[in-house]
Amino acid sequence: MNDEIQRLQTALQAFAQEREWEQFHSPKNLAAALSVEAAELLEHFQWLTEEQSRSLPDAKRDAVAEEVADVFLYLLQLSDKLGIDPLDAARKKLQLNANKYPVERAKGTSKKYSEL
Repeated sequence: MNDEIQRLQTALQAFAQEREWEQFHSPKNLAAALSVEAAELLEHFQWLTEEQSRSLPDAKRDAVAEEVADVFLYLLQLSDKLGIDPLDAARKKLQLNANKYPVERAKGTSKKYSEL
């Protein structure tokens, strides 16, 4: 596992232990919290046009960055609880997606792999 990811997971463990929060950090609860934070991230883009979503004002971008961090931190905690290396999982998933969406069939389309 990447050293930086491991250090961040260790810091998250210490943060939770200091507050006696481990009791609440079951995989189910962490997955639910992750979903809530992802919805809060999405909320910042609600009702924006495509163009507006691509050019956020600095204050909005900072708020989005905080939600990205929340999503990332919960994902790291969930990965830690389940013994999943998130970087390894991401690499494997990228390869699976490359197989599902070969360039010659997927280029320029948003169709799902089963529709290509």
